[in-house]
Amino acid sequence: MKGKFKAMVLSCMDPRFQPLVFNFLKKKKLSGKYSAFTIAGAAVGITDIKFKKWQSTFLENLSTSIKLHSIKKLIVINHYDCGAVKIVSRKKILNNVDEAIIHKKSFKKLQKIIKIKFRSLKTEFYIMSLNGKIDKHRI
Repeated sequence: MKGKFKAMVLSCMDPRFQPLVFNFLKKKKLSGKYSAFTIAGAAVGITDIKFKKWQSTFLENLSTSIKLHSIKKLIVINHYDCGAVKIVSRKKILNNVDEAIIHKKSFKKLQKIIKIKFRSLKTEFYIMSLNGKIDKHRI
């Protein structure tokens, strides 16, 4: 099994995005080569104080995936029109610019945590739109 798996994918539980995430990962030739962790808000759900209990569960799961699957990368896929972002922002309607700020903040926080706890783990961060368009974000 070693070497077969490439990454863990952190994505949101929103059912609208499950097929889009799957198709994106298929295009990246990762079908059957990643473990998945799906939770409300993806990186927002892991890093925001409103969901603080979720972080330790994610980190334990990531550690387990590293041990069991020898993964070398964490791929994070957040998305626009995210309910968890609305909870964090306390606004029912957000434009993409304001929402992107919250997503990028969560990416930076998660990157900092990963670099402390899993120094050699590579990361990729994306924000997906409802139409499947996906933008990579550099941290």
